[in-house]
Amino acid sequence: MASGGSDELRYGIIGSGMMGIEHMLNLIAIDGARVTAIADPEPSSRELATALTGLDGKDGRPSVVEFDHHGELLDSGLCDAVVVATPNHTHVDVLLDVLATGTDVLVEKPLCTTVADCRRVIDAAADHPGVVWVGLEYRYMPPVARLIREVHDGAVGTVRMLAIREHRYPFLPKVGNWNRFNRNTGGTLVEKCCHFFDLMNQVLQARPVRVFASGAQDVNHLDESYDGEVPDILDNAYVVVDYDGGARAMLDLCMFAEGSQHQEELVAVGDAGKVEAFLPDSTVRLGRRSHGRPGVRTEEVHDERVRYEGFHHGSSYLEHLDFLAACRTGSAPAVGLEEGLMSVAMGVAAHRSIDEGRVVTLDEVLAEG
Repeated sequence: MASGGSDELRYGIIGSGMMGIEHMLNLIAIDGARVTAIADPEPSSRELATALTGLDGKDGRPSVVEFDHHGELLDSGLCDAVVVATPNHTHVDVLLDVLATGTDVLVEKPLCTTVADCRRVIDAAADHPGVVWVGLEYRYMPPVARLIREVHDGAVGTVRMLAIREHRYPFLPKVGNWNRFNRNTGGTLVEKCCHFFDLMNQVLQARPVRVFASGAQDVNHLDESYDGEVPDILDNAYVVVDYDGGARAMLDLCMFAEGSQHQEELVAVGDAGKVEAFLPDSTVRLGRRSHGRPGVRTEEVHDERVRYEGFHHGSSYLEHLDFLAACRTGSAPAVGLEEGLMSVAMGVAAHRSIDEGRVVTLDEVLAEG
């Protein structure tokens, strides 16, 4: 809740790298939110974050209090809510410390890198009085949100097939190059693609049952070496997911496809029609079988509430609006720990399918947590 009876919510940012900065810039654009503190063990990261966000106290501007360790931030009394944007493999330990307090928290995706660690967090959150939110913000992208709404409103009938394509650039450099290795990220299909598995579940409103995947590291990072070790993260994959209601979904991922018009494409096909969403064009296309090709209509979709577009087409801004509202009211998170767990479990299942060349059930993976 906001401090001192004020409507202003004070935020602490744990992890001031690229995504920490992204969250700071979103919060600066939101009325009623104020970033008061950041924690990061790297002084250079803190310095860059405060400089890029204007929270460095220069020229008489407001500044944030900086800490080396997140425990100091949590003990400071400066924050009503925190955003965890540390490297993936550190989420579990940071979250366990946060959950030992009553602080509201939004944790960047993925929730954790393993199912077992997700379970540890869920158990620790059982008696937590605050909001615990997982940052799977792709569902907030305006054209994606429209596609989800059209499906749920029955515009295409019962969806039988859902396809998601992301054709993009390689992973960006991170501090210490932690994101070059599966042991730190959980693997590409956890680190990056938990977003898309969450979207599958959100669109279909069904339980994933089986996963079959094929993927490899064919192009990216093979000429890099860190302490004599070559990165091992996948750069392309196909993943097929069967759902208990009979629907199936597919992910088509390529991370050496800079020459693409659309970075993301989503296609949901039902027994009555088809709806598509495209990014970064921010368009939605809807057609019905009864009207055929001449009846297909295309619309550009935006959300007038967005005051900061950022890296994700305004989705982080819209997510923060809902997170802020939940913190103020104590309402349930729109994206909770169970959703975070399932998106990680699907990525784990996809990696296992690639490694072992077989279909992997979600029950198998979830039972190990």
